[in-house]
Amino acid sequence: MKKILIVGSTGQIGSELNIRLRSIYGENNVVCGYYTPPFPPGFFESGPTAEINALNVEQIAQVVKEYNIDTIYNLAAILSATAEKNPKLGWDVGVGSLMNCLDVAREYKCAVFTPSSIGAFGLSTPKDKTPQDTVQRPNTVYGITKVLGELVSDYYAERYGVDTRSVRYPGIISNMTLPGGGTTDYAVEIFYKAVKGEKFICPLKPGTFMDMMYMPDALDAAINIMEADSSRLIHRNSFNVTAMSFDPEMLAASIRNYIPELEMEYEIDPLKQSIADSWPNSLDDSCARSEWGWSPGYDLDKMTQDMIRALKQKL
Repeated sequence: MKKILIVGSTGQIGSELNIRLRSIYGENNVVCGYYTPPFPPGFFESGPTAEINALNVEQIAQVVKEYNIDTIYNLAAILSATAEKNPKLGWDVGVGSLMNCLDVAREYKCAVFTPSSIGAFGLSTPKDKTPQDTVQRPNTVYGITKVLGELVSDYYAERYGVDTRSVRYPGIISNMTLPGGGTTDYAVEIFYKAVKGEKFICPLKPGTFMDMMYMPDALDAAINIMEADSSRLIHRNSFNVTAMSFDPEMLAASIRNYIPELEMEYEIDPLKQSIADSWPNSLDDSCARSEWGWSPGYDLDKMTQDMIRALKQKL
């Protein structure tokens, strides 16, 4: 049975991943590392927790040693638009947390999962069906940290034998966690506005296509790649994964199938638009499909139905 530590367990992915991992491996076998609130309901009662500053390598090492951890999910990050407003913080968290986790993993023989992102690509990357192996020249500090993360994770795997694995997430849409400063957050915010009956002001212009994924698929990707047979993995850091690609007009049309009265206007955010324009329109995830059986369960319509159902209950 795995013994897992989640660094950054209260963030967008972590707050839902910890529930899923505990349902698979047992509540006492998943330690939730936390640093700042908000804390999900029942967070401290549902299993072991530990206060961890991802920039403090001694704290990470202490928890790994105390709980005999063999797998680390490093989810500490400052998201794209927020990191552009504070590049040093984005760099320190994005790079520092990973290096600490890798060094601890090297000492205590742990596997490490660290998410990469479509932000690892840039303006010179092919925009449509972006290949697994291609040019990566991002123009954001978030993207730069993700490229570095992919390279240094491969280095630790080859140089020190650390079992590092990763996926390049597209935008992630969740009905549980609120937006946290990412460029793709509009695709979450619009659902809240629709269910509340409020007008949505879209920060991206029509025709801005980006790949997206519903949170249940994002959790499956994080778990399944860590369970994959390592002998089948040609790539490690990092696999393209995706589920759907749409622009704001397509998303609004999907929502209007169930909430016809949705109003949407455009007020372009120059920073978010410039970031979105540098990212792919769509990803080629054929390597993930062939090497470890990646297959998403949600398309745009199925996700829309479930988001609306869940948010109506929540709100």
